[in-house]
Amino acid sequence: MTNYPPPTFDTTRPHSARVWNYFLGGKDNFPVDRAHGDESIAVFPQIVDVARASRAFLARAITHLVAEEGVRQFLDVGTGLPVENNTHQVAQRFAPESRIVYVDNDPMVLTHARALLTSSPEGVTTYLDADARDPDRILSFAAETLDFNKPIGLMFMSIMGLIPDLDEAYSIARRMVGALPSGSFLVLEDGSDDTTTAPAANKDVTVEDMNQVSSTGYGYRYRSVAEITRFFDGLELVEPGIVSPPFWRHDPEPGEPLAPLESCGVGRKP
Repeated sequence: MTNYPPPTFDTTRPHSARVWNYFLGGKDNFPVDRAHGDESIAVFPQIVDVARASRAFLARAITHLVAEEGVRQFLDVGTGLPVENNTHQVAQRFAPESRIVYVDNDPMVLTHARALLTSSPEGVTTYLDADARDPDRILSFAAETLDFNKPIGLMFMSIMGLIPDLDEAYSIARRMVGALPSGSFLVLEDGSDDTTTAPAANKDVTVEDMNQVSSTGYGYRYRSVAEITRFFDGLELVEPGIVSPPFWRHDPEPGEPLAPLESCGVGRKP
């Protein structure tokens, strides 16, 4: 049995994974996370719907890659705290032999992952404590579990907004996508200026408003749809392209909560 060092938690600053856990109704967060979450909800009440729609998009994207594209390997960078429909659960539901590498830099995430994200007997699930800003270390670790001669699904779920410098974010994505073989996929979702699904009452909530709130917490950056789309440069966008999460291969039911200020997409590496 592997002996891991005891985790150390910074309870003085909010962390994106713990705040997201709070939005999803979880209990794995601290007062500072809840305070920041409440501040975000006060400005943009639909942020809770955004969190739920993001998880639903993740499940649909993985289902598509496994069931329709034959992908059996996933590298999930910035996985966040375990909730329902984690990457390995969705993938191994369709293909038990799927292999998943999770990456996060929050000790709480890694502690919960090691306890809860157990693989099917046929597959593999492993974890790395690393920052997205260290793509070479992530790729080196992933190569111990994943076969880089076969397609891989690279997951960037609400993670690139945590890289304040947009050029650095693009560089990280290019480095990691560049290391993947042909037939691999990038699955990306992040905050954007897409308000097309927002009810009229919330049309006046802007990216600037959300960035102002985020600046007092963990520095998440909302960007334009055009800037989100650039992450897929050189890739073949899977239909329906870059959309708000509830509309990616899904027709929302009447009254179903939507997700303004959010864009997502899946791109295939030629």
